[in-house]
Amino acid sequence: MVGQSPLDPSESRTAVLLEPFLHQVGGHMSMMKYDEHTVCKPLVSQELSFYESLPLAMRQFTPQYKGIVSVHLKKDSLGNLTLIASPSLQTESCGRLDNAIGDSSVTIWHKCKWAASAGTGSEHTFIKWSHTQLTKTFKDGCPGKMLLRTDLQYRTDSLLEDANGNQPERNGYNPWGLHCHRQHLNRMSSKHNENKLHQFLLLENVVSKYNYPCILDLKMGTRQHGDDASEEKKARHIKKCEQSTSASLGVRVCGMQVYQVDTGHFLCKDKYYGRKLSPEGFRQTLHQFLCNGNHLRMDLLEPIILRLKALLSVIRKQSSYRFYSSSLLIIYDGQEHKENTTPLDNHLHFQKTNCTTSHGINHSRVDVRMIDFAHTTFKGSKSNHTTYDGPDHGYIFGLENLIKILQNISEGK
Repeated sequence: MVGQSPLDPSESRTAVLLEPFLHQVGGHMSMMKYDEHTVCKPLVSQELSFYESLPLAMRQFTPQYKGIVSVHLKKDSLGNLTLIASPSLQTESCGRLDNAIGDSSVTIWHKCKWAASAGTGSEHTFIKWSHTQLTKTFKDGCPGKMLLRTDLQYRTDSLLEDANGNQPERNGYNPWGLHCHRQHLNRMSSKHNENKLHQFLLLENVVSKYNYPCILDLKMGTRQHGDDASEEKKARHIKKCEQSTSASLGVRVCGMQVYQVDTGHFLCKDKYYGRKLSPEGFRQTLHQFLCNGNHLRMDLLEPIILRLKALLSVIRKQSSYRFYSSSLLIIYDGQEHKENTTPLDNHLHFQKTNCTTSHGINHSRVDVRMIDFAHTTFKGSKSNHTTYDGPDHGYIFGLENLIKILQNISEGK
């Protein structure tokens, strides 16, 4: 069993119990919640090198780098595994952490806001996600143990599809992050003992300001393998690109969650769904990402397009950078401003019928962020790799196509 149990009293002021990050919609490496504004992930030297030498122009398009923290695995008497972060054991190279990480943030149990957000109507509730073999119990004001059944495998069809290949909406949250978290704990447990310290990157939680974060994770570029990939891995990634929209569009869906106001649930897609999409299917999925079950969020299109164009301008100026296997997140809040809302209609799902359109007067708050730089290379990087000239044309190709498709949706094409 994998779970979380309270820390010893002696540890409670010097350690942070890491929780699964419930809004991880893509990727394979586990992202964990450090506090409300901070997430952490296993440190990869190439990614650290990128953040330490991040060009000023790119900072608005990446999570804020907050430093490094040491993490160790802990197993209780029942065999439940826990990851404990020790701020006092940070390395000297961690740099200055912002005010979000202080004594006040070193809390073990967080108030369960997300339980209410999941449509349960209560902050102290019992939630069961049978589709991820997850049970999480909340006691009066604080979570009890989280139990992830590791004897049951997360199947690639866990987001079950109907006859048309559509994946239904899910109660609660996207199961992908929990799947990654379970796998990561199992790997650590099998390879390392409890006393081994692991270094994790501390990064800004870019969705913390949203009540109902709608997230589209896009794998960018026409090439996904890094310079350090083995021939076997290189061939595998090339095949994935050729068989997906990575080759034809320079971008493919890696994961998605979008809040449906008519049901109070998140509609979720995973990377396996994204790999099967044709260019037309990709366009329909973008449309679906902007549809809240009631209407198409036309108010989002212009601010998203403007931000993507700003990113495109920055990427075109970054000579020698290659963002292999990195992702781009498009984020907005599923909770609309009142001026953008219309009464619920009978269009329950995009799969059944197109959403009606809603034109808002004010731009909704949106965000666009690049993430995952474990295979990013650039001139001056500490890692050994090929040095490239000029900008990343594969990434640019993907951005240009993404902007073009969104513009067509905006124009009703």
